[in-house]
Amino acid sequence: MDALAVVVGRTEVPVWMPWPLPVGWLFTGVAAAGDERSGGRASVVACSGPGPLGGASDLLLIAEELGVGLGARYAGVPGPDPGPHLKTDTQPQVKMLAAGRPTPLWQVADAPEDRAVFAGEAMGIWLWAVVWPQQSGLLMYDELLLTDLRDAGSEFDLLPCGALSPRILTRPSADQ
Repeated sequence: MDALAVVVGRTEVPVWMPWPLPVGWLFTGVAAAGDERSGGRASVVACSGPGPLGGASDLLLIAEELGVGLGARYAGVPGPDPGPHLKTDTQPQVKMLAAGRPTPLWQVADAPEDRAVFAGEAMGIWLWAVVWPQQSGLLMYDELLLTDLRDAGSEFDLLPCGALSPRILTRPSADQ
């Protein structure tokens, strides 16, 4: 919880968390990219829980400014931003409510087969959702409600925590 408080206090981008968490899901980690002078320019929150088809699932929600590239690294796609990889010639595959605003996300093409990846824009910032294993991407079709933890109050005290996710610990790459 201390790491979450530090990231929330220092980041300049949203720190997205599904709230309420899906049944059986836990908060399992947080990280940020940036520096001391300019603050966090990207944040990532990890959650883990039961997959919609059984087994364990991991979800990373990444918020980042244009050109940072953290989301692309976790997604396993080249380049810093999702724009060239989005299948925007179709309707968005996923819709979320991010801070109360309807937020469409499109499937990211060229992502490794072991994960489902969606991306779009929320509050002028890229929003990535990366889910392992790929079939657990069905979770995203439940229209999750996302809260920016920078605006959270006593919700911190109610956050169920689990063991730190290896997805957030390891260096993001296509072979993750």
